[in-house]
Amino acid sequence: MKKIGIIRGMETTFPDALVHHINQVHSGKGVLAEFVSIDHVRQDGDPGYAVLIDRISHEVPFYRSYLKWAALKGTYIINNPFWWSADDKFIDNVIAEQVGVAVPRTVILPHKEHPPNTQATSFRNLKYPIDWSAIFAYIGFPAFLKPHDGGGWRGVTRVNTPEEFFAAYDASGTDCMMLQENIDFDDYYRCYGIGRKHVHVMRYNPVAAHHERYSSVNGLPIPAKMKKKLTTDVLALCNALGYDMNTVEFAVRGGIPYAIDFMNPAPDADYHSVGSENFDWIVKTMGEFAVKKALEARKERPFTANGALEPHA
Repeated sequence: MKKIGIIRGMETTFPDALVHHINQVHSGKGVLAEFVSIDHVRQDGDPGYAVLIDRISHEVPFYRSYLKWAALKGTYIINNPFWWSADDKFIDNVIAEQVGVAVPRTVILPHKEHPPNTQATSFRNLKYPIDWSAIFAYIGFPAFLKPHDGGGWRGVTRVNTPEEFFAAYDASGTDCMMLQENIDFDDYYRCYGIGRKHVHVMRYNPVAAHHERYSSVNGLPIPAKMKKKLTTDVLALCNALGYDMNTVEFAVRGGIPYAIDFMNPAPDADYHSVGSENFDWIVKTMGEFAVKKALEARKERPFTANGALEPHA
């Protein structure tokens, strides 16, 4: 029996539905899905799982280390904990440009306050004063100030003037921030990417109340040409990043989709948020992919022969 384990946090609807779906629909294939239960991890132990699906390790370092350990033991992790640990939104933008996906102009900024365990001499390579005029000329206003590794709209501020920028930047504390061009969009989409092969394009309204961001635009047609372009861009990003589960948000300006947010390895999949149609798709597609990886039963390792980090194949 091949076991698929799920590590979850506060969410309920998606992990519960995923376990039920796998055990009901795929029960005859020799697989079993369950929630992981751990209290400590021995370095010489065996994870006991063919696949682990990670929904919370970005918030719990103990789980992240557990998943890295399981990956080294040969378990297939969704998503790769080594790459996820190394990732940030600024670097993702650079990668996106390299694979031909349009992104907003972005700069990464020094910390406003010293990060923990640093002092003034830790920043002797930092040029001062910062050339704010050059930054503002490149990005323009309005713009968005956001943490370079944030999620869930944590610490995101729309700034319309240099004065608003400095007020938000002064409040950013020890976070490493980035300033990003505003895309005055005509259309907006959010897309699921699963297994680096499957894409589900959804209309999305980022300015609506959280519970209405999908429902308020549900049913509006998606032009075939745009859907094809979005699908191509999602696959390019997920393959470049090595993510088997992701959401990619696109703001469309002048017919060009700009990838706004695509570092979402534990994307929102709550039934009450995404709605029944999108929920059914993500449960079914994620279940099929997890079962496929479990049945392949390969003892993969997340490192190449020379020690370099690589995404799962």
